[in-house]
Amino acid sequence: MIDFTTQARYRVEGMDCASCAAKIDTAVRRMPGVSDVAVSVTAGTMTVHHDGKSDLAAIEKRVTGLGYALAPLEPGPAAAPSHTCCDHDHGGHDHAHNHGAHNHGGPAAREVAGLHGHDHGPTDGSWWRSKKGRLTIACGLALAAAYGVGKLFPALEAYAFTAAMLVGLIPIAWRAVMAARAGTPFSIEMLMTVAAVGAVVIHASEEAAAVVFLFLIGELLEGVAAGKARASIQSLTKLVPKTALVEENGQTREIPAESVAVGAIILVRPGDRIAADGVIVSGESAIDEAPVTGESTRVRKGVDANVFAGTINGDAALRVRVTATAADNTIARVVRLVEEAQESKAPTERFIDRFSRYYTPAVVVVAALVAVVPPLAFSGLWPVWIYKGLAILLIGCPCALVISTPAAIAASLSAGARRGLLLKGGAVLENLGKITAVAFDKTGTLTAGAPKVTDVIGFDDDEADVLKFAAALEVGSSHPIAGAILAKAAEEKIVPPHTSDAAALGGKGVVATVEGKAAFLGSSQAAAERAALSTDQSDRITALHDEGKTVSVVVVDGRATGAIALRDEPRPDAFAGLKALTDRGVKTIMLTGDNQRTATAIGKQLDIEVRASLLPEDKLRIIGELQAQGFNVAKVGDGINDAPALAAANVGIAMGGGTDVALETADAAVLHGRVGDVAAMIDLSKRTRGNIRQNITIALGLKAVFLVTTIAGVTGLWPAILADTGATVMVTINALRLLR
Repeated sequence: MIDFTTQARYRVEGMDCASCAAKIDTAVRRMPGVSDVAVSVTAGTMTVHHDGKSDLAAIEKRVTGLGYALAPLEPGPAAAPSHTCCDHDHGGHDHAHNHGAHNHGGPAAREVAGLHGHDHGPTDGSWWRSKKGRLTIACGLALAAAYGVGKLFPALEAYAFTAAMLVGLIPIAWRAVMAARAGTPFSIEMLMTVAAVGAVVIHASEEAAAVVFLFLIGELLEGVAAGKARASIQSLTKLVPKTALVEENGQTREIPAESVAVGAIILVRPGDRIAADGVIVSGESAIDEAPVTGESTRVRKGVDANVFAGTINGDAALRVRVTATAADNTIARVVRLVEEAQESKAPTERFIDRFSRYYTPAVVVVAALVAVVPPLAFSGLWPVWIYKGLAILLIGCPCALVISTPAAIAASLSAGARRGLLLKGGAVLENLGKITAVAFDKTGTLTAGAPKVTDVIGFDDDEADVLKFAAALEVGSSHPIAGAILAKAAEEKIVPPHTSDAAALGGKGVVATVEGKAAFLGSSQAAAERAALSTDQSDRITALHDEGKTVSVVVVDGRATGAIALRDEPRPDAFAGLKALTDRGVKTIMLTGDNQRTATAIGKQLDIEVRASLLPEDKLRIIGELQAQGFNVAKVGDGINDAPALAAANVGIAMGGGTDVALETADAAVLHGRVGDVAAMIDLSKRTRGNIRQNITIALGLKAVFLVTTIAGVTGLWPAILADTGATVMVTINALRLLR
């Protein structure tokens, strides 16, 4: 029985166009034991799913025989978990884990033994240093020399141009033969070879040489453009510094960042980039997270806060405990996720792939009919119509059409990742533009996921004294409410006084002696047992409860001195983010397991429809109801209880501070947790779909124009090759606009 989970992943060097991917896919898919192949031009990767018994060396030899270099992507060690995820975004420290990716590794240091063949385009370094660049230069020089020979020795002109043509055509013809043997007889190289040889036969050797040179230039430009698209996401890896300052036995030493182990303590000086994902163990500083999350303002972080590799430390030294290896830090996961997503084809791309399988043979048939029918049936001149048939053969090359969709999708996936919008494939990217309803979780999604002090009310004492006693009672507690009260005290520059005899009363509150006075902080019901609450005080507490707030009452020496109200407040951009969706005609709804009163209060603030007190199965049911009403539904959430609904929605979107389960189940993720980024994802999808339509129009439009002009005798072989390679370059450049 075939084990569909066994896979081998490779970096493919020199693959820069759609025909490259098609040839590799066809060749590898025909190998014994191979169940599936995923090839991404833009990521430059190939993933082979096989039965575990496949001859990988034979597969590698087959690909290198086509003229490409392979480097295996070896699995690397997964990062050890450093913390326990929960349903809340603790302190706004966004982090994303993609445990759905099984290939935790980078390019291997070694390449497959015996690499050889034609470098189909530049990947790294200057274009003229690549084999393709050198071949193009050699062909151009040969063409110039042929012109010189033709002027000096006219009798040798045809031979000189034929020789110049062969300089470029021999490698092209070799690739055509290898592709045909591997199962792709109608490759661009085969069409080019037939056209060039045919042109020589009808005594058009000058045009044949020029066409081969233009073809090589076109492929070179394709390679440069593809390299830019590939580099746009790979450039993220350059954000991580090469070295890290590691503390060992009280000493600090500099070591390569890639060798820093999980659990190590690293020192990050002010102004330095953080060398690894980790948790702050000492120090507090403003962190510039723009390189990773796109967050425009610095984020203040202290002890126990998560930090990302590649972000920039601001104004104070930090000691950070490393939580992920270099191969599995946030940036590495983002790059890996985008590369794997690029291997997942969008519906439009799959349709065009199927279309091109029939389109190319059909073009060959049409070219043959144009070359043969007029001379046979209408006494046309053989050289004239063969020439037109050869031109149509070049016009019909499907490269521009086939690359139109993956180029746009790759650019969008890269652009999204650089802004903290992670999408798991082209299908997700296309589907987002069709969304008509978005269902949001409340806690950790529309809200920050942690309570904040909203009101400090003094009954008898002033507000500062109420906050001072409450903070003193909460010192040392790890409860979220305690953290919120202490944060508010720090904001107000209130230093909690010393306490004694502190004790927690299960389910009621906490007591202690503060400044010689017996103090209590707890629920209003527990406070009423220690001090009588006036009608006015009870009414004020009830009003706060009606607003969905949790109220803690401060009692000092047997009298209620004040109250502190807390609530998990909406994210700063929640209202604007929801309005952005409704302005686009998208229905919004909140689905939460929280109680109706709290949910309704938040819903009124955000002007969103509310469904509360829901179990996971209730959320799943409501998603189904919306879909039955004709909505294309996106579900946005961050908790384990959101996983079923995320999976059932047309598109599931995880908030960046969510659980691993939510991130693994979802189709997309918002890395820095902004509600407005959901609308940004939809906008990105719509721009991408528009770009794809433009690309298809360019590809087919140019071919249609040159097809008519060629049959009419207006244009010939030179414009024909420009109709193919020129259109491919135009389509790629148009797609690269999405990177902005």
